[in-house]
Amino acid sequence: MKTLQSHRRAPRAGFSLAELMVVIVILGLLATLVVPNVVGYLFKANTEIVKVDISSLVDAIKQFQINNGGKLPDSLDQLIEPDPNGHRYLDTKSLPRDPWKNEYQYETNGSEYRIYSYGKDGMPGGEGEDADIDSDTIKERK
Repeated sequence: MKTLQSHRRAPRAGFSLAELMVVIVILGLLATLVVPNVVGYLFKANTEIVKVDISSLVDAIKQFQINNGGKLPDSLDQLIEPDPNGHRYLDTKSLPRDPWKNEYQYETNGSEYRIYSYGKDGMPGGEGEDADIDSDTIKERK
């Protein structure tokens, strides 16, 4: 004899199409609110990394000047090469690169210098993420 329970269908596991659509709509709304903010913070973080790197390079140049009678290095490479006493002005074996994997630029006329990054595009000028960031601008903001 079969019981009534054997004829009942087992409840289905899973979600209905309507439930899935509601979840997808909610995720879409969250993405439209969150993604622009995250991208903005990422841009700000990259800019801050450049400022910190340039400030470290400026500090290393100041130390170089102190140890070399006010003389500026000819290139940033001199900051990572050991001096005659084995001292390095940057505590790394290679020069830092900006967040976009470009080398920091260095210019000197013997008495003044400028360290800069061309920004994301790697080209002079630009706006937003493509804007140049240099040691002169950073010094002015302090």
